[in-house]
Amino acid sequence: MATSTMRWYALAALALSTLAIGLDTTILSVALPTLSRDLHASTGDLQWFTNAYLLVLAAVLLPAGMLGDRFGRKKLLLGALFVFGAASAACAWAASAGQLIAARSILGLGAAVLMPLSGAVLTVLFDERDRSKALSVWLTASALGIPLGPLLGGWLLDNFWWGSVFLINVPLVALALIAVALWVPESHGDRTRRFDPLGVLLSAAGLVALTYGIIEAGDRGWGDARSLSTMIGGAVLLAAFAGWQRKARAALVDLDLFRSRAFTGGAVLATLASFAMLGLLFALPQYFSAVGGQDAFGSGLRLLPVIGGLLVGARTAEKLAARAGHRLVVAFGLALITAAMVVGSRTGAGSGYGFVAAWITVAGIGLGFTMPPSMDVALGALTPQRSGVGNGLLQAMRQVGGAIGVAILGTVLAGAYRDHLPPAAPPVARQSAAAGVEATAHDPGLLHAVQTAFTHGMDVSLLVAAAVAGAGAILALVLLPGHSPAAPMEGERRVLAESSL
Repeated sequence: MATSTMRWYALAALALSTLAIGLDTTILSVALPTLSRDLHASTGDLQWFTNAYLLVLAAVLLPAGMLGDRFGRKKLLLGALFVFGAASAACAWAASAGQLIAARSILGLGAAVLMPLSGAVLTVLFDERDRSKALSVWLTASALGIPLGPLLGGWLLDNFWWGSVFLINVPLVALALIAVALWVPESHGDRTRRFDPLGVLLSAAGLVALTYGIIEAGDRGWGDARSLSTMIGGAVLLAAFAGWQRKARAALVDLDLFRSRAFTGGAVLATLASFAMLGLLFALPQYFSAVGGQDAFGSGLRLLPVIGGLLVGARTAEKLAARAGHRLVVAFGLALITAAMVVGSRTGAGSGYGFVAAWITVAGIGLGFTMPPSMDVALGALTPQRSGVGNGLLQAMRQVGGAIGVAILGTVLAGAYRDHLPPAAPPVARQSAAAGVEATAHDPGLLHAVQTAFTHGMDVSLLVAAAVAGAGAILALVLLPGHSPAAPMEGERRVLAESSL
């Protein structure tokens, strides 16, 4: 009984860690218009506020999972929480866009250790009978950060300076440090795996180059030679990384994981869902601010249908998956996202909030049907010995999908917005919609033109997201097994869980 109780206390500690990460994911979204004004940030800077965090996160997730397996997950969790708290304070007092981007990178480093290792501990502590429930609690804690982020962020922005949205992480981190120290047991995975410095270098450099090229293309145009060469260089580095992983003795990525149909399908589909979700959360707060004239708190409130839909969808999906199987549930979820994005692409500058709330609710339900079930399938395919590396790979793929989603959809939005601006619009309006609204506030005609241009850009980006989600719905039927396989090596999982406690 004591052992069982300790497991759930440990889960509570891990949930606090993921709550801080989930909070940080969306609290920034409502601050983007304010940061654009106060730090004189361009659309490219706004993308980098998100992507600097996501890229470091994605680049470090894989080695973090391996290091946790080898040296102890609890030790690294405690260190990562300290880094996350210190970086949050650095973000709060950043004096320029460059300083904020640097601090967000360090924040991503802390999150990169927290995410795979907390998931790895869950895989060890809970067997198949309790894993789904524990995973649901863990994911719900992260999901709770999504609605709390906009609401807390909006209230803080309306009452304090913008740095307060980052300081909110500090008390959460302090509580998590105490909880992890008291309740999370030490655990290890495969201690024999060696470090792969070349793999880390190739993957990190490739991801940064590819995403940087996409963002630069949004500013310079898709035909710009420098942007194209950077994207091609990033793709070449990632191809070299894949080739190196096939022959490296101490490969960073355990390619044998992809022999599992369940892991491959779950990881790919969770990645596509992250692409759609983070791309949507990048555009909507700017739409509510620039077109709807909402303050930060009002923008946060208007994001709640996405989150409510996600939570309802996740609860419903868990019950349906037990009867119909994960394949049909995930495919249906991606189909819902596709339909919602297509309907959303009809949004105009004069659209009422009721129309917007309806389609973003459906998008949230689709995300709930897609994300938790696809992750459950992937995690269920992992053995305890591979839980750290496997969770790191799964989270890395999700975060890369989010980073690429923000980069591509943000670039599409920015390009279509600028192309739709009238010649009479002031040059500063080309930097961002927030700058355009501020510069044309005295001219109702030009103000409406700027708002219409931004709405057009968002609509085009939603169509791109719909195409990705639609492809995912088809892939779900192909990649996912009809029924989720039993958790591998159950006896080994139970022995490790009990010995770690």
